[in-house]
Amino acid sequence: MTKLLLASTSPARNVLLTNAGLAFDVASPGVDEEELVAKLNPQTPQELTLLLARAKAEAVASDSLVLGCDSALFFGGEILGKPHEPEVAAARWRQMRGQWGELYSGHWLHDSQTGQGVGRVTATKVFFANLTDQQIDRYVATGEPLKVAGAFTIDGLGGAFIERIEGDYHTVVGLSLVALRELVTELGHDYLSLWR
Repeated sequence: MTKLLLASTSPARNVLLTNAGLAFDVASPGVDEEELVAKLNPQTPQELTLLLARAKAEAVASDSLVLGCDSALFFGGEILGKPHEPEVAAARWRQMRGQWGELYSGHWLHDSQTGQGVGRVTATKVFFANLTDQQIDRYVATGEPLKVAGAFTIDGLGGAFIERIEGDYHTVVGLSLVALRELVTELGHDYLSLWR
């Protein structure tokens, strides 16, 4: 069995890998994302998410395959990460309602045995419901949108506010299983060896 380490504290990614039947451990990467972005100044959501995914994977010492992930929403010509503050989340939702954006998830898989690493960015178009101000305020008050890219989840309370998607559902959760399988294979491992 190949060992996998998820360099992420995201509950959604943890549940996703568990439900996919994978055996894995979890570690906090401890990467200062804001400092790294300020220093390297990525220009596109693809560059941003891959940069942060790679930094997270390479920040964790391990003897296994280490997976780093990062997500961002591209909406209205802007790259939107986690809003952190209720006012920011509410303002974003007032802009996004009835519109669509693209959710990007960057993946970096680092093989600690060989030192090799490979990356992939996936994107899915997300169509948002036309919520009322009251619905937005109540959703933001739950706290759920504050610590997630784009100020929404598809696998939690926010799922009711996503009218449809075009692309990979797991990308919107924050980790594409298809991309993970491809990266594992690219590094010369058998994806099925990750199954519990």
